[in-house]
Amino acid sequence: MWRTNLTIVGLVIGVLALYTLVANSIPQIQSEVPQAVDLSGDVSPQQLAAVGERIFNGAGGCTACHGLGTRAPNLLTDEKGAGPIGARCGNRKPGTACKDYLFESLTAPGAFVVEGYQPIMQDMRRNLPADQIWAVIAFLESNGGTIDVTAEDIQAAQVAPPAAAPAAATASLVPHEIISGSGCLGCHKLGGEGGAVGPPFNGMGSRLRADQIRLAILNPGAGMARGFETMAGVMPATFGQQLNAAQLEALVQFLSSLK
Repeated sequence: MWRTNLTIVGLVIGVLALYTLVANSIPQIQSEVPQAVDLSGDVSPQQLAAVGERIFNGAGGCTACHGLGTRAPNLLTDEKGAGPIGARCGNRKPGTACKDYLFESLTAPGAFVVEGYQPIMQDMRRNLPADQIWAVIAFLESNGGTIDVTAEDIQAAQVAPPAAAPAAATASLVPHEIISGSGCLGCHKLGGEGGAVGPPFNGMGSRLRADQIRLAILNPGAGMARGFETMAGVMPATFGQQLNAAQLEALVQFLSSLK
């Protein structure tokens, strides 16, 4: 009897050791969240652009759509012969200076949508404080243009009251309208539409239970679907707060019905 028990104990220890070895061999991916950045004092344009570059490539999640010029305009290099963003931003809207155009694009993206693209971008104030948005603007201007973000811009952003998270893009309880109005199709595929940044909505109900879908919306950093680990941190952690309870439930029930 004791030999049998010893064999079982040994087997359990061996299995645990194997799983520990496998778990430790898997790269651990952490979602980057916006962190406080000290932009006070005399910050040079180059320093400001450097901060903006880190945010653009990290917590802002901008590269998910603005890298290749497929889902959104290319903000890193040339865009369809118009030059880099710093060179073309002052020519997008007549009478609108470069930094003003970029600020509007980041905080009211639906005001002017570049031809050939869909209005899928959300107000970045949901993700970043205003001073970090100005840092991103400085970085964008540095790509082919002149940085004219001033200390006054940063100081005004620091003393202004925090912007409330904008309300949901639609007050509808129709799932398709919630998905469309909230910009979900920029990253998720539904039917023949949408992007491939995040897991497709098609067949989601066959992969996840309703409670798992709800958690993924309210706390996207809790886990990532297999195959999309490199996209960790792209989905805003505040998205669930932009929907009221009825909208959230309507969306969850719809997604869980997609078998």
